[in-house]
Amino acid sequence: MGKIRDTGAHNQSPEPYEQGRILTDLTMNLSDTHLAQEALERCLALGRLSEEAGRLTRTFLSPPMREVHRLLTAWMQELGMTVRVDAVGNLIGRYPGQTPNAPALLMGSHVDTVRDAGRFDGLLGVTLALAVVKGLEGRRLPFAIEVIAFSEEEGVRFGVPFLGSKAIVGRFGPELLKLQDAEGQTVEAAIRAFGLEPAQIPQAACNPAQVRGFLEFHIEQGPVLEALGYPLGLVEGIVGQSRLEVAFRGQAGHAGTAPMHLRKDALAGAAEWITLVEREAREEPGLVATVGMITALPGAANVIPGEVQMSLDVRHLEDDIRSLAVANLITRAQQVAQRRGLELGYRTLYEQPAVPCDPGLNALLAEAMGAQGYPVHPMVSGAGHDAMVMTTLCPATMLFLRSPGGLSHHPEESVWPQDVEAALRVGLDFLHRLAAHVG
Repeated sequence: MGKIRDTGAHNQSPEPYEQGRILTDLTMNLSDTHLAQEALERCLALGRLSEEAGRLTRTFLSPPMREVHRLLTAWMQELGMTVRVDAVGNLIGRYPGQTPNAPALLMGSHVDTVRDAGRFDGLLGVTLALAVVKGLEGRRLPFAIEVIAFSEEEGVRFGVPFLGSKAIVGRFGPELLKLQDAEGQTVEAAIRAFGLEPAQIPQAACNPAQVRGFLEFHIEQGPVLEALGYPLGLVEGIVGQSRLEVAFRGQAGHAGTAPMHLRKDALAGAAEWITLVEREAREEPGLVATVGMITALPGAANVIPGEVQMSLDVRHLEDDIRSLAVANLITRAQQVAQRRGLELGYRTLYEQPAVPCDPGLNALLAEAMGAQGYPVHPMVSGAGHDAMVMTTLCPATMLFLRSPGGLSHHPEESVWPQDVEAALRVGLDFLHRLAAHVG
């Protein structure tokens, strides 16, 4: 692939992509532009498939996921891919290599969403991977390509993320089948309701000997690339995460008859602790800690809350610092509970160590970025991605696309078409470099 003419467009601030309005750069290859536009339009089509009217919410194996599978299957089959769905609902399309049993390079991302989501988080990683395959124009490589639409990454429905990629790497334990959603339905029941068989989950695991690596395209979900004026970022590592459930338990009572000094208000205790979470996180460089969900029970205006349930999300690139921070925050919670006469309960829902991306794949990706005329900016991902789970199976890498306004997990999430085309060009260049590398 030839090097594009550097017009400086990647250092400017173009308008975000909007439905019905696609911006193009006349210096760009029209075929590549068409593929990039198609990837964006497909994100819009998938973004209309939701559990909720008027906003995008699509959780693990919810009813609209069936239509997602139908559309993706059609698009994959147009490219000559064979399509299968595994026992946790991952949709996988295989583009054959030069030999029938060639190991596969895996690409893809997730197709579930947060509540009231944007249209590009996860989805763009799938449609862009398909655009890269289409850009091969039928050429076969020394390896096959498998595009994976992971069924679950966000952890919205059952509180535990990466159910899809955990199955792919063989880490889907039987305890996950017992998790319940807000309606009391278990993961096992949800899988059966979707027409799949939980007993077949072990067969979803890939054989490491048959996998060359994993590449995930993803929007940055932050402001760094935009501040630098760069369209793309090379991810060197992904922070570790701890996700916990924390509960303060006191005594419910009448809001009018219980004197303030005799109350055991669980919500007041929770509020004090939440401010401590924020303060402690600000004092440690690189640490982020979030209480993202809170439920006060019994939840009546004239009743003192007797119990409060919360989530706690803690992230840092260094696992020792993260673990120490979690322990400290729990100690703080215990101190608050003791001082207020409350009980404290907590349990760890999820632990993911920090992971580096593969140096070999990153080197090839950096070469492709440079050859296509784009700055190579190494960066760390503060968000979790399927790539971090996939590192337990095979070498993995990620390519970030800048997020206008740093906005994500929001209905106004957007992406610039020029950046999608940049990622497409780099992705195709990367494939050819990998093909030459593996022979």
